[in-house]
Amino acid sequence: MGKFYAVKVGRNVGIFNTWAQCQENIKGYSGAVYKSFSTRVEAEAFINNSKLVADDNYDGLVAYVDGSYNISTKVFGSGIVLLLGGKEILTHSLTGSDISLASMRNVAGEIKGSQWAIEYAVAHGYKEIQIHYDYEGVEKWALGTWKANKEGTIAYQQFCKQMQKKITIYFVKVKAHSGDLYNDKADILAKMACGL
Repeated sequence: MGKFYAVKVGRNVGIFNTWAQCQENIKGYSGAVYKSFSTRVEAEAFINNSKLVADDNYDGLVAYVDGSYNISTKVFGSGIVLLLGGKEILTHSLTGSDISLASMRNVAGEIKGSQWAIEYAVAHGYKEIQIHYDYEGVEKWALGTWKANKEGTIAYQQFCKQMQKKITIYFVKVKAHSGDLYNDKADILAKMACGL
């Protein structure tokens, strides 16, 4: 069985059966995003999960996640704010000191916050969730556009791959410290969780 080449950003977005077809759509295209998969289902998931539904009319489950790190205690914190229909329904924070994760500092808190929000959504029967984040690895590792090298990012990438079979996950980039109410709230929760 051959590979499936998914082009997420390129001249033409789609799934191609040969490397030559894929190359036609990415060669010389600045910022091209593509990846090969062994199944069409994985290729489709890679493309579809990148479609953002970041408009004000979205009334599904939204999670704002952020992370923080306390250098003196080597503890990381996660802050999560959940909204439904544009209304805040829950805030949550996590504290962690796992050495394999703590080396990633505040990034550990942000990916753990994303993971918690996805688990919450699945446990409560939601079919989709929007994750709002400010560190791009939250999306890039989840979708496989960044290679996961550390134990924590590998585990996060595998977790997201499994969860994408149960729920549609959309990722929305938020500019850090830009006055976004819920991103700032997630940031405060993350700082409190690690004692800052």
